[in-house]
Formats: sequence, C-alpha cells, structure tokens
Amino acid sequence: MHEYLSPGRFIDSDHPAVVEFAERYRGNSRDPVEQAVSLYYAVREAVRYNPYTFSRDPATLRGSYALATGESYCVPKATLLAGCARHCGIAARIGLADVRNHLSTPRLIELLKSDVFAMHGYTELYLQGRWVKATPAFNQKLCELFDVPALEFDGINDSVFHPFNRQGQQSMEYLVDHGQFADVPEVFFFEYLEKLYPHLFNDQSPALLGDMQSDLSRA
Repeated sequence: MHEYLSPGRFIDSDHPAVVEFAERYRGNSRDPVEQAVSLYYAVREAVRYNPYTFSRDPATLRGSYALATGESYCVPKATLLAGCARHCGIAARIGLADVRNHLSTPRLIELLKSDVFAMHGYTELYLQGRWVKATPAFNQKLCELFDVPALEFDGINDSVFHPFNRQGQQSMEYLVDHGQFADVPEVFFFEYLEKLYPHLFNDQSPALLGDMQSDLSRA
C-alpha cells in the first residue's frame, strides 16, 4: 500500500494547500470511513465541475491546481480527493474510464466531435479492507441544472454515477474502464485523448477551448 499512501506528482498529498484543506474537512472523527465521506463532499462542492478547463499542461492535473483555481474537471478533482485521503492515512488511487453522457449539451458534443467522454476520472479509497469507488466530480449546483441527483457517498458502497435523471431519462453509462493507477499516467492519458480528440491538440485548440468556456457560461 506504500504507493497508495505516498505523495505523487499529480496526487500531491504533501502540497501545503492540500494538507490544509484535508485537515479542515477531515472532520473530528478518527474513523477513516467518516473522514473519507467528509472529504468527498468537501471536494465535490469546493471545486466547481467545469469540463472546459481541460488543458494540455500536465500541471493542471494536480489536485492542488484544482483547489487553487476553484473549478476543474473530473480528473483533477479525483486527484484532489485522493491527495486529501492520503494525507489522512487512507490509501487512495485514481481510476480512469470512458463514459457516454446522454445529457450533455449539443454544443459540447459538437466541440468534442463525439458523445464519448474519454478518461473520466474517479477515486478509489481503501476502506474497511476493500477498495471503494468515489466520484466527486459533479457538484450539487451543476446536478440541479441538469436535473440529476447529486452523487452521494457513504464510504461503504461504490459511488460512480446515476444512470438516470429524475425524469427517467438515461444519464450516463460507462463504456471502457482503463483501470486504476497510483498516479495519473500522464503519457497514456494525453496520448489516448489525442487519439480520440485530435482537434484539441492542434494549433487551434486554445481558441476552441475558449469557445467551450463561453459555452459553459451560457449554460
């Protein structure tokens, strides 16, 4: 378990801001499950989910970066939760998967040129002798906007996604699970994304991402 308890390049559990955040939100209980649950909700709400913040800069994958900016997408939020957990002595790792979000905006699908969201990030926490999945990506306000119940986490059951919204429409489905990692596998991560979304890696991508950012603002 040593590698799942030690600071990593992206799961930077020793970063002063991550340490401070973890200490503030771990709660008063010494029970790792209760601490993990408290940290989950803190990360979910403290960093606003924004898929348009994707960058080719590896530094943006760090949990401390997500904390500093106050908004990020699923992978940095997952690394932040993992980093907080490791600081509290809870083994943690990152998981990556491809998903299809049936409630995505047409504009986002047009910009990605796909309805598949590759390398969706989640956290796995080692609690009570087994790995438990937690997905702190989608904050309460965003879920209300799309009329999807926010994901709850009890530290016992996997918290991955809600398959349907409140009207019974299909919300999200997992297509490919790439597995779990002690830290974000940088080369694999970016090479896979470039293969699926080559237009985000050409010289026009900064302008494109700027359009994506304004699209979110309108939503």
